[in-house]
Amino acid sequence: MPRMARFESFLAWLAAYPALESVLGLLLLALVAWLANFVTRNVIVRALRGLARRLPIDRDGAITRHRVIGRLANAVPALVVQGGIVLVPHLAPAVVVLVQRLAQAFVFLTLVLTISAALNVVNDLYRHRPDANSKPIKGYLQLVKILLFVVCGLMIVGTFLDKDVFTLLAGLGAMAAVLMLVFQSTILSLVASVQVSSYDMVRIGDWIEMPALNADGDVIDISLHTVKVQNWDKTITTIPTNRLITDTFKNWRGMSEAGGRRIKRALLIDQTSVRFLDAGERERMRRFFLIDDYLAQKRAELDDWNAKLVDEGKDPVNARRVTNLGTFRAYVERYLREHPGIHPGMTLMVRQLAPGADGLPLEIYCFTASTAWVVHESVQADIFDHLLAIVPEFGLRVFQRAGGADLRLLAGARDPRDALAQPGGPPPGAAH
Repeated sequence: MPRMARFESFLAWLAAYPALESVLGLLLLALVAWLANFVTRNVIVRALRGLARRLPIDRDGAITRHRVIGRLANAVPALVVQGGIVLVPHLAPAVVVLVQRLAQAFVFLTLVLTISAALNVVNDLYRHRPDANSKPIKGYLQLVKILLFVVCGLMIVGTFLDKDVFTLLAGLGAMAAVLMLVFQSTILSLVASVQVSSYDMVRIGDWIEMPALNADGDVIDISLHTVKVQNWDKTITTIPTNRLITDTFKNWRGMSEAGGRRIKRALLIDQTSVRFLDAGERERMRRFFLIDDYLAQKRAELDDWNAKLVDEGKDPVNARRVTNLGTFRAYVERYLREHPGIHPGMTLMVRQLAPGADGLPLEIYCFTASTAWVVHESVQADIFDHLLAIVPEFGLRVFQRAGGADLRLLAGARDPRDALAQPGGPPPGAAH
């Protein structure tokens, strides 16, 4: 019997069993959909991915990483099912319509997911621009995604209800108040994102400090709803974008752009150690080359002032004299101006603050030449190491509250180190 005759005989036999014919039709449709998916993914998608890698704009493989082409390929089997379900015999019309609408809804969802992935690619490519940190677009892209998914949802609902999308949109006008309530956070975040971007308040890489939310570190991400800050302890704080508008925060970008980081710290001077310098001490101070010019200038100034007092017959008690604190203050200022780690073009001064129970604060106010945290702390420590060590050379003492060793020393220890000896034992170096 010829093959065609056998096939026709098989079809005639199969027509006697409608259910079996429907099952075989569905299996055949599933096989065709699987073959279409296999060919699409293993031939067309691979070819398109290879082409995408050669594109000059896709330098880091963003198109492949976000699976733009792969997501779009998911629509092929759905289109096969949507078109082929009508060829399956003996199916109820309601089943055919339902399958077609499910396939169409899947196609809509696939297209939106593909567009969303493409927007992620756009964001990755935009981040290579020099001005990407100052003008991020991630928040705007997220808003576009939200609108796309809303439209997709309306299209899916319209597909199952057999309604036009614009008809559904008109019906949503009555639900505007509900939508405003549902999307309140999104609307506030959108307005905040526009303000943050327009006023250049925050950029990726900025160091911001927001004590109210325990945020103190670098901004690593800015999106529609949140701003992520990596704190100095490597934890991450997530800040709602609208809080950058409603709350107060500190941005340290100005410090980084200025090129100098502030040092503002005081030495507490024991006020009882402040006194006048006699002529011999002034001469000995001239061995510090940093204040040699200062002492010469001060001597000429004071000699001229005191000579006028003598000519006018004033009491010598009115004479002006050089103090050890004033000399030390001049030394510190010139030391800072000569220090290679201090920024020469920014504010530099050594000033006295109001004296108190803890002594007389002599504050150093200047800026380091580097804004790096480690370098700044190193320069600051180097400066105060030197100043603390050289204070006694000017006949001054640094104020410090009495501790246990001081009290033991007052109780009769012969050497300050003896106060550290173990109780009940002989002092270090004592004869046995």
